[in-house]
Amino acid sequence: MATAKQIQYRIGQAKKKFTKLNKEVAAVKNKMKALETQLKKAKAAEKAKPKAKKKRAPARRKRAAAKKK
Repeated sequence: MATAKQIQYRIGQAKKKFTKLNKEVAAVKNKMKALETQLKKAKAAEKAKPKAKKKRAPARRKRAAAKKK
C-alpha cells in the first residue's frame, strides 16, 4: 500500500500535468479562433471579387484565296 507522502506526490504531479494541459487547450482555442477569422475574411474576399469572364480568342483573319492563272 502507498504511503501518504507518495499519494501527495502523485497528486502534485497530476496537478502539474493538468495545469499544463489546460494551458495547451487555451492556446489551441486561441489559434482556432484566429484561423476561423482568417477563413471568414478569405471567404468574404472571394465573394467580393467579381468573377472574370472568359475572353474569346480574336477571330482569325481569312486569307485571300489563291488566284488561278
